[in-house]
Amino acid sequence: MTINQLQDKIIEDFEGVDDWMDRYSMIIDLGNTLPPIDEKYKTPAHLIEGCQSRVWLNAELTPEGLVRYTADSDAIIVKGIIALLIEVLNDHAPSEIVDSDLYFIDRIGLAENLSPTRSNGLLAMVKQMKMYALAFKARQDAEKK
Repeated sequence: MTINQLQDKIIEDFEGVDDWMDRYSMIIDLGNTLPPIDEKYKTPAHLIEGCQSRVWLNAELTPEGLVRYTADSDAIIVKGIIALLIEVLNDHAPSEIVDSDLYFIDRIGLAENLSPTRSNGLLAMVKQMKMYALAFKARQDAEKK
């Protein structure tokens, strides 16, 4: 599925749930399905700057040239949010991730229903995920030359 198809699926999943407590529950449940990050990545170098909670993020380039993210957080809501982002961006080409417009965040009302510090953390997570993709894209472009 494309990034936009995955976003549309998430929007559809959230459309039937009006109550934000239920939506938070969905996000927490998604966080509980997040595969554990390898302990070797739970280091200061993998912490996302700008998050109130601790969020560790790692990205690797697969042999097929796709970005694979792993993450964890010490906060259940934040873990669910990073799981949502991973669901959308995982296993896509770096250029697709860099060029993506993550419209699902606004469409499901996520940003407006987070505290200001959590909203800043969400932006920091997106920024870091795109920065990893940008670095991989630069490496791929250099290898083509």
